[in-house]
Amino acid sequence: MTTAFEPYDLGGIRLANRVVMAPMTRSRAYGEGAAPTELMAKYYAQRATAGLIITEGTQPSVVGQGYPDTPGLHSQRQVAAWRAVTDAVHREGGVIFAQLMHTGRIGHPSLLPDGMIPVGPSPVAAKGQVFTHEGPKDMVVPEELTEADIRQTITDFADAARNAVAAGFDGVEIHGANGYLIHQFLAPNANRRTDAWGGDAEGRIRFAVEVATAVADAIGGHRTGIRLSPGKPYNDIAEENPEETYGMLVSRLAPLGLAYLHLMEGPDRDLTLRLRKDWPATFILNPFTHPQPTGPEALALTEDGTADLVSFGAMFLANPDLPRRLRQAGPFNTPDPATFYGGDESGYTDYPALPA
Repeated sequence: MTTAFEPYDLGGIRLANRVVMAPMTRSRAYGEGAAPTELMAKYYAQRATAGLIITEGTQPSVVGQGYPDTPGLHSQRQVAAWRAVTDAVHREGGVIFAQLMHTGRIGHPSLLPDGMIPVGPSPVAAKGQVFTHEGPKDMVVPEELTEADIRQTITDFADAARNAVAAGFDGVEIHGANGYLIHQFLAPNANRRTDAWGGDAEGRIRFAVEVATAVADAIGGHRTGIRLSPGKPYNDIAEENPEETYGMLVSRLAPLGLAYLHLMEGPDRDLTLRLRKDWPATFILNPFTHPQPTGPEALALTEDGTADLVSFGAMFLANPDLPRRLRQAGPFNTPDPATFYGGDESGYTDYPALPA
């Protein structure tokens, strides 16, 4: 029987185990020009016993930023700063992918250079507020992407993937989930276009497929993963028929030779099993455990074949040595939500590991 603590081959990259650190925004990229810091290098290196680390969402362009103090991969300064992070992780024997996240309509002009506003597939504002340095603000009507803008955004993703490789990352994950730009194109309530980038499911999946194709062409499919969250309503997303949309999307992504599909599961396990069956490569599952964080019981998903790898979010945030703790069934540190976003080392690099 396969267990979560056995090594795994991810497109030629040897993972020490099948426990994945899920991407988690921490808003601590205080370096000049949205660059990572030495503290971030320490944070990720502490968690290098994960089979795979997937970084916090990292914007592929200036306009892709939707939260304060999130890092980018669109400048040479950022590339150099990320190199310190990847070197630190590799020294500890870890494997690390960068998550490329364009937030699209989720954001606010105060987070962007003067005169720039968030963009989206259609000029439809998301309901709700986003945190800024001046406090919570209502989200605005985004600027609708033109055909030329869409092509440039696809290029931005590919360029950011090349930058990730130059920065020493082992690969990248394309963020197509949680109501951000790619998910906005997939969702009928955010994508009201009538051209070839919208309308029916075939049109709405096109942007995701073309981004994945461009990134895979840039750095190789074996170094490219994608994260999806079918039907997840986060960030004002409404998908009435995710089975059709994501069944079609997975069928178009499958021939690209991607390293993995990372599914952020909703309550519909049947859909998870269908997508698992249709996906030809590695399947990473962030299982639906709401309202509790993913815990040790999720390890059984690698044993029964539901997933090849299982990703953990908040538990990894609070337990830098999570694989060891999972192997011995605890004890586990409790995450402190007050320190999730922004701040210093408190609730970031000061969670204790078990004694040697």
